[in-house]
Amino acid sequence: YQMKKRKLILILAIIMEVTATIQAVEPNKGIIGKNVIRGVVTDISSKKPLPFVSVQLLDDPQAGAITDSLGVFVINNVTLGRHTIKASSIGYEPSLVKEVLVTSGRDRYVEIPMVENIEQIDEIIVRPHINKEQPLNVMATTGARMFSVEEASRYAGGFDDPARLASSFSGVASEGSTNGISIHGNAPHLLMWKMEGIEIPNPNHFADISILGGGVFSSLSSFVLGNSDFFTGAFPAEYGNAVSGVFDMKMRNGNDRYNENAFQVGIAGIDFASEGPINKEKGSSYLVNYRYSMTGLVDKVGLMDMDGQTIDYQDLNFKLNFPTVKSGTFSVWGTGLIDNYKNEKSDSTEWKFNDDNGCSLSKQYMVAGGGTHSYFFPNGGLLKSSIAATYFKENASVDTYNNIMIKEPYMDIHRMYSNIVGDISYTRKITPRLTNKSGLTFTEMIYDMHMDKAENFGTPLGVVYKGKGNTELISGYSSFAWRCMPTFTINFGLNAQWLALNNSATVEPRIGVKWQLNQKQSLAAAYGMYSRSEKTDVYFVRLGDVNVNENLGFTKAHHFMLTYSMSIAENLTLKVEPYCQLLFNVPVENGSSYSVLNRNDFYLDKALVNSGNGRSYGVDFTLERYLENGWYGMLTGSIFDSKYSGGDEVWRNTRYNRHYIINSLVGKEWMVGKNKQNMFSVNLRLTMQGGENYSPIDFDKTIAHPDHEVQYDETRAFSCHYNPELLMHYTISYKVNKKGLSHEFSIKHVNATGTKSYWGHRYNFRTGRIEAYGMAFSLPNLSYKLEF
Repeated sequence: YQMKKRKLILILAIIMEVTATIQAVEPNKGIIGKNVIRGVVTDISSKKPLPFVSVQLLDDPQAGAITDSLGVFVINNVTLGRHTIKASSIGYEPSLVKEVLVTSGRDRYVEIPMVENIEQIDEIIVRPHINKEQPLNVMATTGARMFSVEEASRYAGGFDDPARLASSFSGVASEGSTNGISIHGNAPHLLMWKMEGIEIPNPNHFADISILGGGVFSSLSSFVLGNSDFFTGAFPAEYGNAVSGVFDMKMRNGNDRYNENAFQVGIAGIDFASEGPINKEKGSSYLVNYRYSMTGLVDKVGLMDMDGQTIDYQDLNFKLNFPTVKSGTFSVWGTGLIDNYKNEKSDSTEWKFNDDNGCSLSKQYMVAGGGTHSYFFPNGGLLKSSIAATYFKENASVDTYNNIMIKEPYMDIHRMYSNIVGDISYTRKITPRLTNKSGLTFTEMIYDMHMDKAENFGTPLGVVYKGKGNTELISGYSSFAWRCMPTFTINFGLNAQWLALNNSATVEPRIGVKWQLNQKQSLAAAYGMYSRSEKTDVYFVRLGDVNVNENLGFTKAHHFMLTYSMSIAENLTLKVEPYCQLLFNVPVENGSSYSVLNRNDFYLDKALVNSGNGRSYGVDFTLERYLENGWYGMLTGSIFDSKYSGGDEVWRNTRYNRHYIINSLVGKEWMVGKNKQNMFSVNLRLTMQGGENYSPIDFDKTIAHPDHEVQYDETRAFSCHYNPELLMHYTISYKVNKKGLSHEFSIKHVNATGTKSYWGHRYNFRTGRIEAYGMAFSLPNLSYKLEF
């Protein structure tokens, strides 16, 4: 718009385009409520809303709209089914949003980012910018993918769960029984979870019990989540305290025009969601979702004998949004869960293993929430500030019965972690070519925890860890995206953080470059240094009266990644990503094969030092066909090798070195019914992956142990592996669209093959053998959903 010689031509072109589109959509004017696509168009770098953008449906050119001064658009009377949206504006590359599903029960909200065209007018590149090619974070160069809520609802095995959906991406492995995900052979607990820009505790039901860093399924509902970013390596400078990957999740805003509700009942639980305006004139809105477990409901009303077990869970998610004319936008958000698990002792005549004589009780709480203020300055800068708090609490105990059926304590756990977080960032598009984002985060970490455990059944409890107090973690960053040429972009920046508990500090460079070779091919490379502090309980492990790990430094890593992307056809893309990850300063046990890189237990009882190392290298690939003409497909794979060295300086396989992961997804949708208003869909996913590794069993030491607890030969750690795993998931659904509402009947079957996830070994008193144990979580979730 600054090219003076062409200013008049540009103005006339905008007027003509706006007038033409307004005339095209005039028949829909005034119709509110159903078969609607609404959303906002923003500049991808500055995040500023873009006015006067033409938004049209490619399959129906007569359906379209023009964004208002706040970048908002509404397209009414849209045909039911899938659509592709095109956003066009003078000075910006056209942007395409594919696979937008319109139903009669609720509006479809879409956020469309646009890339400014920095070329002269007579050299404008007219190739549309497809939304799936670009993560939300403009600073991301490699190893990033946008997480789509629509995909979470559609992909087989997704189960409306962000973690389970992510396991279909290249380089990511999961188990059939949990949603803990391993990226490039790293342990699940090394993944960072963020919500609305704030790091949050593990947001999964029954978190960390069966696998550290995972749970049974997510407490975050697809009813409230918006499009988010998932990183598998070499992430931008704004992400600190992470060495494996980052799941940066967002909540969408509620409908500010009218109320919408949804009710869902299934084997997994009962959901209710609602959204709507708080004040229509001011554009404020609310969004809320609550879920209660079906198992908990069945147990409470006594409809079914749970065989001595109680599995009860519930979760709540919400967001309130308050835009203002002059003071920016204020929002309040929150997510939380409550989990209860109780296992009574079974009949002693059925005891086979040394843990059959126990009864356990666990209650977990997780809450995260805060307030955010966003303000656009007249010069184009965006100031975003947040105050948030997170809270995690667990009370758990395990008791055992001796030979005369007297209960004896075996384990007692009380853990509370609470963070108070202040976060501020400033983003400014300095020139059309250069954007900067800088920020600072202050975290006050409060903890009160202790764990007592008996060395053997029947022996007194001893302290494993104990700590109470507070400390601070401060981090800051500055990151630049420089589009030095229309086909060449450089992203670079620094991240720094400091942990007050032991005065650990680090400064880390990040850099990435992307070269658009031609309209169909691109090449990118990135490097970054990363670090991560340990979970608070690790610092307060006690041997005698001494906290032996208080001085542990950060685990650190170098990430290197390349990305080659090619558009084979209009809706078919190929991406190949070789990578290398070098870890150092890893906490290990002196003279032992132990390393935190393999940790999967919820507690730690070892003295550690920062002398360990790790390395992971391999190649990821993705071949994806976007949904068109009712069907889509995706083939992802990863071939990799993940090794570590412990305190004995011997290099070995990591626990999660599966060597290969292959995913195949396919789905088909049919519009059926008299007026083709209903949708029938079938989705299938197959996963083939190597088994996890484990250490050889020392049979003699196991027999000699007072409780016959299985003992492993740690001198040959992780030299054995479980069998390869074949997992199959499928989803079948039928959606009925009526006037003002929609019904959906579905079956979403996770792990239909019944493949077991193994967690270790136990000694069988009846047979005298040591057996692998685990669980085959195979759940065909029959559900009914009503949207109105």
